Amino acid sequence: MPSSFSILALILAFAAILLTAAVVHCGSPASLLTLERAFPVNQRVELEVLRARDQARHGRLLRGVVGGVVDFTVYGTSDPYLVGLYFTKVKLGSPPREFNVQIDTGSDILWVTCNSCNDCPRTSGLGIELSFFDPSSSSTTSLVSCSHPICTSLVQTTAAECSPQSNQCSYSFHYGDGSGTTGYYVSDMFYFDTVLGDSLIANSSASIVFGCSTYQSGDLTKMDKAIDGIFGFGQQDLSVVSQLSSLGITPKVFSHCLKGEGDGGGKLVLGEILEPSIIYSPLVPSQSHYNLNLQSISVNGQLLPIDPAVFATSDNQGTIVDSGTTLTYLVETAYDPFVSAITATVSSSTTPVLSKGNQCYLVSTGVDEIFPPVSLNFAGGASMVLKPGEYLMHLGFSDGAAMWCIGFQKVAEPGITILGDLVLKDKIFVYDLAHQRIGWANYDCSLSVNVSVTSGKDEFINSGQLSMSSSSQNMLFEPIPRSIKALLIHILVFSGFLFFVT
Repeated sequence: MPSSFSILALILAFAAILLTAAVVHCGSPASLLTLERAFPVNQRVELEVLRARDQARHGRLLRGVVGGVVDFTVYGTSDPYLVGLYFTKVKLGSPPREFNVQIDTGSDILWVTCNSCNDCPRTSGLGIELSFFDPSSSSTTSLVSCSHPICTSLVQTTAAECSPQSNQCSYSFHYGDGSGTTGYYVSDMFYFDTVLGDSLIANSSASIVFGCSTYQSGDLTKMDKAIDGIFGFGQQDLSVVSQLSSLGITPKVFSHCLKGEGDGGGKLVLGEILEPSIIYSPLVPSQSHYNLNLQSISVNGQLLPIDPAVFATSDNQGTIVDSGTTLTYLVETAYDPFVSAITATVSSSTTPVLSKGNQCYLVSTGVDEIFPPVSLNFAGGASMVLKPGEYLMHLGFSDGAAMWCIGFQKVAEPGITILGDLVLKDKIFVYDLAHQRIGWANYDCSLSVNVSVTSGKDEFINSGQLSMSSSSQNMLFEPIPRSIKALLIHILVFSGFLFFVT
């Protein structure tokens, strides 16, 4: 008769086989998991090859984790006499190349200039070196055909064109300032750092669809503010935000904090910045832009006599948030009472003057001491309170006094009211696409921010001191299945009984 130790050994061996089978067969009961070496034995592998393999692996791992935060460095300022735009850097292709692209919440597509663009700027007054995307030099580039699902969906939204002769998905965009670009779509690798906590910052990548510009017009051709392309942060399917969230890499929310003073800069994350003072207003549904329901404007606490109907959303009017616009534009029947109220409030302390058709004021002291606060009042009881520097522009000096002018521009009616960088700066803005709302709060964008690493609001990353959220860890490491736990308990109990009776 076999000893209890022999029986125990057999039981434990059987348990090990069951555990191995459970792990190997998990999700694939009809096949075994075959493990092979990624690289042959005794063969030297270059560091670049290993790094590329690791990046691809990180990308696959992260596709199963919702809640990662992608962080971008922001450059530029809202000052129209310096830069007049905010931009960031993206890495595309294999090997990756870096491109400077304008941050634009008023459009959807990420596009960069193709090397085949003949009339595009070759130098930039922004102090950056321009780059050109060469599809033939990237080992991972593929053209987007007319039959590609993305192309067929875009053709229905006028964001794409298809030529049966070339079977190539192309585009032609025109922006509000009269500029435009034409090109074609490609699919290639997009590289980024995804932060899941203080112990996990992954260099990752994903294959996305973006545009390769072969023709540009208008302001896009001017060398003084030339840039490599435009990074569209719209909510349509082809935006990078939508593409990465559909892959499960990032949550369906992004945030920015654009610094207005000094050298500008700021913060841009694919994720949710957390700040207790943020207030939200719902997005107008079924719109191609980030439309908010502006209801009224107050100057120094007094409501202006403006018919709310001029802000109502329709095909040719409404109120949109657009980081790609430098100034702010206000429809005429709102602009006139706004300027009149400002002038009436400060006329005794300033000298009102006209300069090139703009209402300006000669000021001998600080504007914060003279000019009133302005409140833009939105649906849901959300007000955006503007300091003088968020509706005025400093245009130099005249007769020893500083000249400040109204930064809002008049728009003929019917028209679109556009909230540009002039009012977006020095605030946290959260574009919560999952809940169809936009939130904001006044903030010093040179300070650190807290960023959620989950879909909830109870865990966050603080000023570079990153803390791993427990839910993220749980998603990375799956627990032992309950059935296996039960089997082990039965085995252990049975083994203990044998020892007890022997």
